Amino acid sequence: MGSDALLDVLLAGGRRGERLTHVERLPAREGRTAPWPAWADPDLVTGYRALGVERPWVHQVEAAEAVHAGRHTVLATSTGSGKSLAFWLPALTATRSPSPGLRRASTLYLCPTKALAADQLAGLDRLLRAADVRDVRPSTCDGDTDATERRWVQEHADVVLTNPDLLHFSLLPGHRRWARLLRGLRYVVVDECHAFRGVFGAHVSAVLRRLRRVAAHYGAHPTFVLASATTADPALGAARLLGVPTDDVVAVTEDASPLGRKTFALWQPPELPGLAPVLGEPERTEVVGIGRGDGGAPDPRGGEDLPDRGEDGAG
Repeated sequence: MGSDALLDVLLAGGRRGERLTHVERLPAREGRTAPWPAWADPDLVTGYRALGVERPWVHQVEAAEAVHAGRHTVLATSTGSGKSLAFWLPALTATRSPSPGLRRASTLYLCPTKALAADQLAGLDRLLRAADVRDVRPSTCDGDTDATERRWVQEHADVVLTNPDLLHFSLLPGHRRWARLLRGLRYVVVDECHAFRGVFGAHVSAVLRRLRRVAAHYGAHPTFVLASATTADPALGAARLLGVPTDDVVAVTEDASPLGRKTFALWQPPELPGLAPVLGEPERTEVVGIGRGDGGAPDPRGGEDLPDRGEDGAG
């Protein structure tokens, strides 16, 4: 059913036309693609193509190029626009193509929820299977990870998917156990970065600055990649979160993914009896018929004054 037909159903053929206060229609948008970067790992490109990504969107390539060049980058495009490709392509390429004289590159992925980390790990597993890549070792690590698995992550994982809590309570205080990961730390991904705001965001910002100092202690200076679909000022928000000047952050905000035609309708629901029309609060009613005579108490039945009672309760 098209949007116009759905509107007609809502309006009951015009019988509820007064309920519709405004309609805004946005036209469809064609997707714009770009060639794969020359530096991209061929096996990973093969894997993405096997998953249906023949060519990346322009914003994905723009962000991936900035990340590959070592620039802190924030990608702020719509939900479902493929933001993860922009950071996994340079991160996994760096892990599989170590630069001469440099340690094997590692990546730390941070997000607000365990569910999102698990979803990203599942997506990475699909990509690596499709690419037939077996020399990249991703793993989640959080408060529920047992000691044996955590030791394996510390000693072997190339990509660690976790959250700021583990970074604050475990990884940074026990950084010696994570020395291998920190020495090779090339990229730090902060997904859903709009969630880190207010007091919580201030705390996460302090943790990320500690991470930068600890990584520098081990000789690493990672590039930070932030992603969000709902941030208002991407460059400024990312710079404040990382503690760097705004000019040090590349903001990619022009979405090149395709978009279907959209219709927005503002609907005024009917007022319910007994509720205020604006706030929905119960309407106040004035109580009348309660009299008070000289020395009398009000009669709740709205008529006669009741005589005062003495201290002993007698009338």
